Amino acid sequence: MPLLLRTIARRTAPVLRGHTVAQRANVSGKPAKTAVGPMETVFGLAMFSMAILAPSGWILAHLEDYKKKE
Repeated sequence: MPLLLRTIARRTAPVLRGHTVAQRANVSGKPAKTAVGPMETVFGLAMFSMAILAPSGWILAHLEDYKKKE
C-alpha cells in the first residue's frame, strides 16, 4: 500500500504544483565599485560587535538586580 501511495504522490505532485518560477538570489560576482577603507572596516566591526555584546553585557552587569524579589 505505501508503494502505491508513493507512486501516486510522485506522479501527481508536479501536476498539482503547476509552473513555478525559479527563485534566484541577487548575488554579484564583481568586486565593490569603491574600495572600503580600513577605518570604515574598523567602525563597521565595532558597531556590529557593540550591537551584539552591549545588551548581553547590560544583562550580566545587572543580574543581581534581576534576581531580587520585591
